[in-house]
Amino acid sequence: MRRFFGYLLTPIFYICFAVALLVFHPIQWLCLKLGGYTAHKRSVDILNFFLTSCNYTLFNSVQFTGHEQLPIGVPIIFVANHQSMFDIPAIIYHLRKHHAKFISKIELAHAGIPSISFNLLHGGAANIDRKDPKQSIAEILTLANNMKQKNWSAVIFPEGTRTKTGKMKSFSVGGIATLLKKNPNALVVPIAINGSYQMVRHGMFPLRPFTKMTWEVLPPINKQGLSVEEIVNQAEDLIRSKVEH
Repeated sequence: MRRFFGYLLTPIFYICFAVALLVFHPIQWLCLKLGGYTAHKRSVDILNFFLTSCNYTLFNSVQFTGHEQLPIGVPIIFVANHQSMFDIPAIIYHLRKHHAKFISKIELAHAGIPSISFNLLHGGAANIDRKDPKQSIAEILTLANNMKQKNWSAVIFPEGTRTKTGKMKSFSVGGIATLLKKNPNALVVPIAINGSYQMVRHGMFPLRPFTKMTWEVLPPINKQGLSVEEIVNQAEDLIRSKVEH
């Protein structure tokens, strides 16, 4: 029965999602040209409010918790597991005060996706070419410098790819190590994402309705005396305990 409703509701979801992307593409362009970074970021925040709200057309629930106590105006490295492409809008919207920027595949930035590609190119993301290590390191270093100079934050999915089963893959250290080298005082904050893989368990059509999705921001890791590998392992263990319980 749930799958039957998925066939009925998924077109409504995609229509709402597509309309938001199409409407906000020229809005982003205008905001960037007329108001610079601040206006552009505001338009992206509003866009991701609407993209997150699209989940309600599927009667899916969105619960984002734990971020309220984080300090504002300090660089933070958010380390999260990755379950679906729909993980991202809620993160952008709910962490908007932290100027959270993603480490993303360069293919997405140049894919011509309305709103999304434009924001990746102009919003401060690190768009990495996995086939070109030098380019990848340079992009991450640029983001790291912006974190240091502007108190931005970064969001990284250290698994490197999305899970299809909810089972986490091992975390990679590389990107986090580069960010921490430039920002040794940055907070490292794990985010446990749960349920969004269920939304796409049948693929992109039909999407699964009546799904509970949660984003739990965990307390910052105490980095004192820990190597980067130990910090990443601790983040992985904390997230895994929430996701695979």
